[in-house]
Amino acid sequence: MQDFNLYFELGWQHILDWQGYDHILFVMVLCGTYSLSEWKKVLILVTAFTLGHSVTLALSALNVLTVDAGLIEFLIPVTILITATSNIFQKRRQKKESTIKYILALFFGLIHGMGFSNYLKALLGKSNTIVAELFAFNLGLEFGQILIVLATLALSFFLIWVVKVRKADWAFFLSSAIFGISFVMSAERLAGLF
Repeated sequence: MQDFNLYFELGWQHILDWQGYDHILFVMVLCGTYSLSEWKKVLILVTAFTLGHSVTLALSALNVLTVDAGLIEFLIPVTILITATSNIFQKRRQKKESTIKYILALFFGLIHGMGFSNYLKALLGKSNTIVAELFAFNLGLEFGQILIVLATLALSFFLIWVVKVRKADWAFFLSSAIFGISFVMSAERLAGLF
């Protein structure tokens, strides 16, 4: 149980670490166009992302899947950039667009899972029994992710219902700001690949 608590804590601390803010930005831009009343849609989106990164986190941590860390570090801000761009040009949600967003969240989760796995592998070292640690770390990541979602939805609620900012304006502002940050991250990490 002590190891469970340790890896759970490492999981949520990893996703909430401001030095690795790319994961925070992705979760924010993923749910930033939704309001608190649309929590079911956000839950489906976050679940799709969770499924994706759980699969590759497990495969990578178990050394079944290996991808160049530099490439993954470049692709993570690209996923943020694509999601932000999608939000910026989105007029209103239609069922088909929502389905595409869920599929993208699942696919982008696969990429983010490989990024998480590099950190987890460094923690585990050459340990042979990693299933419990992997499970606890993943639960910790999810706990941290839920905190990000709740903070983003609470901020959206405050701005839309208290400050009276139009929902479309808030979504555009948030997505545009995150687009700019992820564009710079992508460019810096692309230069690091060569």
